[in-house]
Amino acid sequence: MRILVSNDDGIYSPGIAILAEVASEFGTVRVVAPDVERSSAGHSITASRPLSYRQTNLPGLQGVKDLTAYRVNGTPADCVALGAHLWDKVDVVLSGLNIGLNLGNSTWHSGTLAAAKQAALLGLRGFAMSAPSGMEPDYQPYKPWIRKVLKILLADTSMRLANVNFPRQPRGVVWTKTSVRLYDGRIVPTKDPLGRELYWFTVKPIEGAEEGTDRWAVEQGWISLTPLRLDLTDEATLADLRARIPLDEAVAAAISPPRSSPADVKTVREDEDEAAAPLDESASSDEASPSGAVAATAEGSGRIRTAR
Repeated sequence: MRILVSNDDGIYSPGIAILAEVASEFGTVRVVAPDVERSSAGHSITASRPLSYRQTNLPGLQGVKDLTAYRVNGTPADCVALGAHLWDKVDVVLSGLNIGLNLGNSTWHSGTLAAAKQAALLGLRGFAMSAPSGMEPDYQPYKPWIRKVLKILLADTSMRLANVNFPRQPRGVVWTKTSVRLYDGRIVPTKDPLGRELYWFTVKPIEGAEEGTDRWAVEQGWISLTPLRLDLTDEATLADLRARIPLDEAVAAAISPPRSSPADVKTVREDEDEAAAPLDESASSDEASPSGAVAATAEGSGRIRTAR
């Protein structure tokens, strides 16, 4: 099994070292992670400049068989996309072990979960794992629990995307749903040493966690394992709206073909990509391929241009 490991805390995080070490028991591991911390980067991608990567050594993992690691000057999603591009036939992507929990609404801005979601977008299985920030840097006690969770996740191929959170002292593992709570968002003003105005954005939950959710489970000392999906459609509301407020669906179904024409597909693709960075057509032939990917091997270092 080929296992790609990434995170949003950066290549030298103690959490990614623990996860890579345990993952190596299940297959061949390659670590591809940001060169600096990218916490709360969400699912951002780098489209305005080329990406580069460098092979690196992870402290304490030099003796792990067949493990290689690379640092990338990009986001967690960039790392997964680049890692899967340069390493054929990746079977699963693991993201973490994040320094800090990713519960409930945190899944919207979590770079850790974004790496797992990027895997799912590429047709791969992706699993995000997070642990309490107060346990840094000693995540050794989590090794048997990570091993237990990986046995569950890797054995069932029907699960394509999941979010896992570890409490401080785990009692076991439970299936959960995402905790969705209302937040009181606040802007906290401050000033730098020169007297210039600065602002912090902070949030405070104003509701308790519902039983059976990820937050409730971790509060009770259970490892929460939450299956997720990429489709964010509210199907119940959609069905209700179609019944109560019919629009032009009947006409669209009557005159529009099930599949769009190549010309229509091309037009929408161009509209999507208009804001993306254009490929450098003047790049030399030994630097860039026709698709925009820089010719390089994954054995040392290289550069790649992102393009859709």
